[in-house]
Amino acid sequence: MSVVAIPTRPHHPGPRPARQRTGPTLTITLDLAPGPLSPRLARLVQLLGELAESGEGRLRTADHVPPGPRPVADATAEPSAADDTDQVRILAGSRIVRRGDRVVPLTRIEYELLLFLAERPRRVFTRLQLLASVWGYEHAVARTVDVHVRRLRAKLDGTPVVTTVYGVGYRLADEARISVERGR
Repeated sequence: MSVVAIPTRPHHPGPRPARQRTGPTLTITLDLAPGPLSPRLARLVQLLGELAESGEGRLRTADHVPPGPRPVADATAEPSAADDTDQVRILAGSRIVRRGDRVVPLTRIEYELLLFLAERPRRVFTRLQLLASVWGYEHAVARTVDVHVRRLRAKLDGTPVVTTVYGVGYRLADEARISVERGR
């Protein structure tokens, strides 16, 4: 069971006022059934994690998780070995990305971000490192990376590819079924 508490706050034009924790909260409780999560539920858990990381909420996992349910930190749908629709192929020569039989239309930055992470599995990168390596400069707002990661995840339609490492940055997901093909 996982809980996310998100304080509600009115919209204020201009600079954000200091965050006050005395307002009402919205608490969402998810009872996760045994087995892998559906793609929609995995996406919901991922979005709640992003809210928590951005400082707009708090993410807390229960101290004791009964056998079977998966904790939020591991909440991604696991594709079956027989299902090729979640296989992501990066055709580096033509700069085309395919998910199964479908071509995924990516912007230049989304493509470069995906390729950069796919070529460096199991490494965690801060937002500033990604800005320097993918964008080629560090003089942008670090949250720019968050926007592009969110768009990339949406375009890959629930396929687990990018993992958020809370408080640090991003890395290629361990369960990512991704390959880079150089000659095409």
